[in-house]
Amino acid sequence: MTQSPIRVVIADDQPVVRAGFAAILDAQPDIEVRGEAANGREAVEVVRRVRPDVVLMDVRMPEMDGIAATAALAGPGVADRVRVLVLTTFDLDEHVYDALRAGASGFLLKDATRVQLVDAVRTIAAGDALLAPSVTRRLLDRLTDVGPRPDATSALAVLTDRERDVLELIASGLSNAEIASELIIGEATVKTHVNRLFAKLGLRDRVQAVILAYELGLIVPGDRRADER
Repeated sequence: MTQSPIRVVIADDQPVVRAGFAAILDAQPDIEVRGEAANGREAVEVVRRVRPDVVLMDVRMPEMDGIAATAALAGPGVADRVRVLVLTTFDLDEHVYDALRAGASGFLLKDATRVQLVDAVRTIAAGDALLAPSVTRRLLDRLTDVGPRPDATSALAVLTDRERDVLELIASGLSNAEIASELIIGEATVKTHVNRLFAKLGLRDRVQAVILAYELGLIVPGDRRADER
């Protein structure tokens, strides 16, 4: 049976940019651009109508910016969320942080190569999370500057000791297989712990888990455990 193509909506206020992204993605046998939007408000309307698998979302757009549109489509409390890949020319801390807090599953700069763009869409569609390497360091620095959230104790109280260990290892960049090796448990057991802690903390993917771990002060850039990874 032939697998359905990945359905994509492109939201950007520049027609040339939308056309360029569409040309790259439509050239792939497993990707199909199903709609376009010139601003955030239009993006929300188009996405709710066509229900794509992935939304490419620009940050700076008129009427409603990409951060607000992302929150409306994928933010906390939104039923039937869609997966959003934020694309921007602006490699600035507040855009990374705000986009991911708004519910984005990935963040990629517009100077990414064709291969990186296509791979990013496939990664997000598969249910994984993605951050451009050039912005990861900035994100972690920003989270360190923000410091632990005041509700950290209550958030962590819902986790078992083992779930807390798993969250720390996710934030250190380990895969499920690597976590299993680190904790000397089965990979299936790790998946169970991951699913449970995601459910307890209202997380959708590993990017959100990393953000929360840093916000809660579980791990900070430069500590011994992170450096050993």
